[in-house]
Amino acid sequence: MALTDDEFREEYKPLYIPAHFEVQDTQQNKIVFALAQLGEGSAADVITELETLQPGITDDQLKAITKTVLADLYDKGLLKGEEHNGQMQYNLSKITEANDGSTDAGEGLTGLS
Repeated sequence: MALTDDEFREEYKPLYIPAHFEVQDTQQNKIVFALAQLGEGSAADVITELETLQPGITDDQLKAITKTVLADLYDKGLLKGEEHNGQMQYNLSKITEANDGSTDAGEGLTGLS
């Protein structure tokens, strides 16, 4: 099924990362917030963080939703991830270290003639 332009923009809009954990927020926003707090983690790590943020929140339904949300966001390219020991480790691709490369405009560029 082909998406209209508006449907595509809605489906693949940039990932919203909440600034604060809100109990009334959507499950997706809670999951993304928990992942942001961790920096990187598996679905199980995110579930543990959710339990820390809101004790008593964890149940079988939330575990399934967390796995589905993370996999869907990964499939859309909104999260990065790598498999380690049979588990996907997700992250938000935030830059955490300064670039130590040169920014000298005087350097010659190759391949530009």
